[in-house]
Amino acid sequence: MNVPFLIAKRYFFSRKKRNIISIISNIAMIGVAVGSAALIIVLSVFNGLEDLIREIYSSFDPDLKITAAEGKSFETDTEFMNRIRRTPGVAVVSEVIEDNALLRYNDRQMGVKMKGVSENFFAQNEVGSSVVEGSSDLYNNNAYRALVGRGVQYQLSIHPSNQFVPLQFLYPRNVKFNPLNPEGSFNNINILPGGIFAIERQYDDAYVFVPLNFAEELLEYGSRRTSLELKVEDSFKVEQVKRELQQLLGDDFKILNSDEQHTSLLRAVKVEKLFVFITFAFILGIASLNIFFSLSMLVIDKKKDIAILASMGATAKTIRNIFLLEGALVACIGAAYGLTLGMFICNLQQTFGLVSMGMATSVVEAYPVKMEIQDFVLTGLAIVIITLLVSIRPANKAAALSVTENI
Repeated sequence: MNVPFLIAKRYFFSRKKRNIISIISNIAMIGVAVGSAALIIVLSVFNGLEDLIREIYSSFDPDLKITAAEGKSFETDTEFMNRIRRTPGVAVVSEVIEDNALLRYNDRQMGVKMKGVSENFFAQNEVGSSVVEGSSDLYNNNAYRALVGRGVQYQLSIHPSNQFVPLQFLYPRNVKFNPLNPEGSFNNINILPGGIFAIERQYDDAYVFVPLNFAEELLEYGSRRTSLELKVEDSFKVEQVKRELQQLLGDDFKILNSDEQHTSLLRAVKVEKLFVFITFAFILGIASLNIFFSLSMLVIDKKKDIAILASMGATAKTIRNIFLLEGALVACIGAAYGLTLGMFICNLQQTFGLVSMGMATSVVEAYPVKMEIQDFVLTGLAIVIITLLVSIRPANKAAALSVTENI
C-alpha cells in the first residue's frame, strides 16, 4: 500500500469547497490545463506549417538534386549521365540549367529565374498539372515554347494566345562591356509563351521554364549543367539512393533530398517552434507557482497531522513524498484536462478549419495543424519537471517540522 499517495489523494479530494487552499489549487490546475492546451495547439500549428511547406515544394522540387560542391555548374558527358541512370533506385534523371536572366515582353521587362529543363522534367513533378492556361509542352509543333509563372504573366501582361509577340530573353555574354554597343554585351534570344503555371507565389513571381537547348544556347553553357534532378523509384528509399550516389560521385558533388533543398526555411520553422515551446514552458512555470503557494499553505494547515504521522513512525522521506504527490496530483489532473482540450481543439481545426489564415494569397484557407505524439510527451515532461521544482521546497519544509512543537 502506497501510504503517501493515499494521504495525498485524501488531502486533494476531501477539501471543503470554500477552503482557500482548495481555491488556489483549483486555480493552479486550471492554469496548468490552459497552458498545456495552448502549448499543444501552437506546436501542432507549427507541425502543420512544416508539412504545408513540404507539400508546396514537393510539387516543384525533385526527390534528389545533384549540384556542384563548388561553383555554379559542372561538366557532364554521356558516360557520367549513364552512371547516374544505372544507379539502383533512380527512375528519372532530368538535366537543368538555371540562372537569372532579363525578360522583355512588348515594352515591359523584369528579372526572372530562367530554368532550362530536359524533355522528361515534367515526368517527375507536378508542375505540368499546375498549368492554368495554355500547355506545359515546351516543344510544341517542333518549336520552343516557354512556361511562365502567373506572377510573371501579371507583371509583363503576357498573353499566351498571342503567338505574334515573343518573349525576349537577355543574358550577359562573357565579353568586355562596350558602352558604345551595350546590346552587343548580351545574348538575345526570343521564344513564344506556351502556357501559364500557378504553384505558389514564390515560384509564380519568378520562374519561367524553357527547353534545355534554349537555355544552353542563351547562357553558352555547352555540356555544363547547374543541376541534375532525380526521381526515385517508389520501391526504394530516398536516403538509400542518396548514399549510393554520394559514393559514386564523391565529394565534388552535393546530393540534396527535398528537405535539404530548403534547409534554411525548415530550420527557421523548427527554431521558432523551439522558442515557442520554451516561452510556453515558462508560462506553465508561472502558472505552477500557484501549486507552490497551495502546498505551502497546506503544510501550515496540516502541521498537526504531520506531527502525528511523524510520532507514529513516518519518516521525513514519507512526509516529503506526501506533498510532492499532492503537487503532482494537481499538475497531472490539470495536464490531463489541458492535453485533452488541446487535442479536441486541434481535431476541430482539422475537421472544420475554424481559424482562417486571413490571407487571400494563401494556398490553404485555414491554419494547418498536425498533432505529434512527441509534443504530448515533451509537454508532459515539462509539466513533471516544473511541478517537481515548485513542490520541493514546501515538501522539505513539511519534512523538517518539529513533532514536539506541533502536537
